[in-house]
Amino acid sequence: MAVRRDRVRFNVGGKLFETTATTLANAGRDSMLGALLDDNWDPVRSPAGDDHHFIDRNPDCFSVLLDLLRTGELHVSPTIPERLLYREAAFYGLLDHVRAAKFGPFDGNRLRLAASVSGRAPGDGTAVRASPDGGCCVAHGSMVHVYDWTLEERPPISLDYQRVNDAGYVSPDRIVITARERLGSRDGGMGLFSASDGRPRHKFEVAHEGETKSFTAGALGFGARRIFASCKGRCNEYGVGVWDQVTGRQSDFFYESANCSLGDADRLQWLGARECLMVSTLFPKTDNCFIGLLDFRAKGIVWSWCDAGVLDEKRVLDAVVMEDESSVCVVNQFDDLGFLDLRSGGGGGVRWSSRSRLMKGRMPDELCYPKLRVCGGQLFSSMNDSISVFSGHEWVLTSRLRRSYGGSICDFSIGGDRLFVLHSEENVFDVWETPPLRMV
Repeated sequence: MAVRRDRVRFNVGGKLFETTATTLANAGRDSMLGALLDDNWDPVRSPAGDDHHFIDRNPDCFSVLLDLLRTGELHVSPTIPERLLYREAAFYGLLDHVRAAKFGPFDGNRLRLAASVSGRAPGDGTAVRASPDGGCCVAHGSMVHVYDWTLEERPPISLDYQRVNDAGYVSPDRIVITARERLGSRDGGMGLFSASDGRPRHKFEVAHEGETKSFTAGALGFGARRIFASCKGRCNEYGVGVWDQVTGRQSDFFYESANCSLGDADRLQWLGARECLMVSTLFPKTDNCFIGLLDFRAKGIVWSWCDAGVLDEKRVLDAVVMEDESSVCVVNQFDDLGFLDLRSGGGGGVRWSSRSRLMKGRMPDELCYPKLRVCGGQLFSSMNDSISVFSGHEWVLTSRLRRSYGGSICDFSIGGDRLFVLHSEENVFDVWETPPLRMV
């Protein structure tokens, strides 16, 4: 290693740099620069045999990234294109450092519209999912379009005319997609795909009575190194399937009973502290909403609630477990938010909150059902053409996110310090970001 009294020298694209091992340690061992500190790392030496490492990359970007490791601050010259800096940061494994320096803590009350990206199939957008590194994927019928953190589109994922039901990221470079089984075929189910090139990597299977069965996979959930999916088959294999995230092998299957509809679930959410999976089947898929906690230790439903005969004309359209895992938030078609207490053994009733009534935006031409998300101690809900943000102990409405065109919101997702909003009428998705804490 080219180290002299804790000093490390580089030749990057013909420009010489000198830093310390202490500075490189700030990059982390998973990064290229942090790996220099490992004794078994074999870097490329200068062809002339000089006492430095040669890297054939952009020197101006390297200077910015090296200064970021020294000071923790990001200062970018106007002459350096943003996409170029992101590309170089990805090469060195420093994207997380750049994002952390550029954006402050995610705060729904400070979000600003950063970009709008037009879709590929107008009127057919169904779902948007954020990736852990700030990119996203958008489902359009049988296609899933993938965007990296710079919003550059990657090769799309095609399911050959199978309808996409859900999608989710196992990691920044791996996407799980569920699809509807086609009549008369064994297609459908769910598969693992590369986010960078769109190629299939693994097909998940459901085994029933010793045989591999075809099935339709629906809602996805992730947690505890497991992948969960609601499943509907032809031979009574209706329920929630469980697969290992690393091997892709089926590890469990929970069959639905007469009083719970697991195979039709619209939303799955893993609760780590409880070792439970929240399963919710919602209107309009069924007339009566079912919400239950599937306990992996007890191997069954340990808490449940149903709105049959309780809410009269109010239909629950979405549900999400709050971050403290003590309550479930629900929303109905009258833009009301309510809360269910998970500490109540019998499920109890809904506590509707007048302080949490949604702010209505412009009524769109096309009606879309509201969606709920929680992030960073805040609650987010879509209604018509806007996103409402609720904060504080009483979940008071504190802000609204809305732009002037695009129409109704059919889905939104939060991840990688960004909020992605998919509009149905113009088939465009918006990217909302927290403004920089300081000039960059």
